[in-house]
Amino acid sequence: MRKTALYMLSRRRSFSSDPEIPTLYSFLQPSIFSLKRTTNHRQQPIIPPPNSQQNPASNPQKSNLESTLQQSLSDNNTDEAWKSFKSLTSCSSFPSKPLTNSLITHLSSLPNTHNLKRAFASSVFLLEKNPSLLEHKSAAALLDSMRTANAAAPAFALVKSMFKNRFFMPFEMWGSVLVDICRKNGSFAPFLGVFHESCRVAFDEKINFMKPDLVACNAALECYCREVESVVGAEKLVETMSVLGVRPDEISFGLLAYLYALKGLDEKVVELEGLICKLGVSDKRHFTHSLICGYLKSGKFESVSDAVLRGLKEGDGLGFSQETCNEVVKGFVQNGDCNCKSLADLIIETQKLEPSSITVERTFGYGVITACVNLSLLDKGHSILDEMNAQGATIGLGVYVPILKAYCKEQRTAEAAQLVTELSSLGQRLDLCTYDSLIESSMSSQDFQSAFSIFRDMREARMHDLKGSYLTIMTGLTEHHRPELMAAFLDEVVVDPRIEIGTHDWNSIIHAFIKAGRLEDARRTFRRMVFLQFEPNEQTYLSLINGFVSVEKYFSVLMLWNEVKRKVSCSGDGKFRLDSSLVDAFLYALVKGGFFDAVMQVVEKSQEMKIFVDKWRYKQAFMEKHKKLNVSKVRKRNFKKMEALVAFKNWAGLNS
Repeated sequence: MRKTALYMLSRRRSFSSDPEIPTLYSFLQPSIFSLKRTTNHRQQPIIPPPNSQQNPASNPQKSNLESTLQQSLSDNNTDEAWKSFKSLTSCSSFPSKPLTNSLITHLSSLPNTHNLKRAFASSVFLLEKNPSLLEHKSAAALLDSMRTANAAAPAFALVKSMFKNRFFMPFEMWGSVLVDICRKNGSFAPFLGVFHESCRVAFDEKINFMKPDLVACNAALECYCREVESVVGAEKLVETMSVLGVRPDEISFGLLAYLYALKGLDEKVVELEGLICKLGVSDKRHFTHSLICGYLKSGKFESVSDAVLRGLKEGDGLGFSQETCNEVVKGFVQNGDCNCKSLADLIIETQKLEPSSITVERTFGYGVITACVNLSLLDKGHSILDEMNAQGATIGLGVYVPILKAYCKEQRTAEAAQLVTELSSLGQRLDLCTYDSLIESSMSSQDFQSAFSIFRDMREARMHDLKGSYLTIMTGLTEHHRPELMAAFLDEVVVDPRIEIGTHDWNSIIHAFIKAGRLEDARRTFRRMVFLQFEPNEQTYLSLINGFVSVEKYFSVLMLWNEVKRKVSCSGDGKFRLDSSLVDAFLYALVKGGFFDAVMQVVEKSQEMKIFVDKWRYKQAFMEKHKKLNVSKVRKRNFKKMEALVAFKNWAGLNS
């Protein structure tokens, strides 16, 4: 095996013979390092040949340029530093090694492509002309900046130039950079060439620090297994890992499992599982995930089910990751003949293998339903549960929760309410938090009937705390001006001792009816309130008075005053007291209606309770409504009314 790997490595062509550098400069256009061309289009070297008439810069001139370069770098004057570097190199000279590397490090640190190109160009130039001037840490800094900029082409070009010019930098300083760039771009294909070249250098030239590490080996293996899908290439790479002394891990085995499952090599899968056991890999979830993905891609759904069940049998109760469940759902749903029923059957089988102590969130069924939610396949998820119910399977309540939450999020509240009803019929009860969330979502989407339905289920489930959801419903109905639903809802729950209903709840309904101009409904609500022995308070009467005044039903206000008068007289404990707002409302309405006897009763009570009364408002009301009222005519018809009128005019100052 070792000989085979070494033979394959030796046959891979070295980068030294590849004409890489001319194409590199195209990345820099426009750039001072673009290759000059003669009339016959042949390349001219950047440094003149030895017999050229051009002479290197004199020592004083070089010293001056280096001083300028040093000062420019100190002052962060990048353009001036670059100009000095160009002047030196154009005269076939180089700055000192520290200064050269300071320039490259400086250019690499700047967050723009232009200076990254400068750093790249100068590094390639040095590799071509004088690689001993370039330090490893400078090249590593440049590569790291390329990783940040996701500059894949120049990063690979720089590494290839290193190989071509025998500038061998430890693999750990550049390998991970290229792996990261490839992973970010979704393909490891560009990495294979430099990977194998590094292996060749390590073996042929006995340079141990050029050996790729496990991460790099897995990256190359991933290319062979998932991109190229080459069994031969993958197995040769594993041989190379053996020669390198790199021990495969669970990722390596998972990649091979994917490839073998994809190609239908079941015998190799069995061998691989045996090898994992011998090597003591305890966590096989990654292996099982990869195996399942391979079977799914090849359309072997029976093998998928077998792998899932075998994973549960051998996994000592370990659950599957959500990623695995997502892949299973995607694979099954995309196969029209093998979707909901097959998944339901599979979940039922997994339930037989999962330990009773497992939490619902770690069950395979929960993972599948959550995957349906994640993949916007709510209806599929619901159908899977329906299929399981049809087969008489036991489904934990927690499995339903992801769908219920998704229905809320998508404001499909009617379906959520229907599912809650189904759960109730199955004897399943949600927790308080889920009930509250469902009701809040229903009210937000103005699906009031669903909210009522869910609240009824809460009551039937004997939930102790109904206050939060009750307030959510009442507040929502108030905000959306639905007093008739408020009245119906309140009438339904009024006898429930778990709900603290007070006068303020009835007041809200009465106020909402009056605001909507539905005075008779307000009056009916008031009567219902009194019948159920809820005591009206100041706000109750104030809302009713305002409603009666708006339609000029002043006699109804008089009836209210008679009731309030009795309450005030009988309420020795002070539970009911007139306040300034209520006195003002009664006086204004009774003056408008011409009930001056009642007006003076209100005045008497206000004086008794030391409530300030602004007479000007009622004087204005009298002038608007009764300006032409003749006292003598009133005397002839009703002496008592005449006396009340005179008393009012005296009190209001209308006789002066």
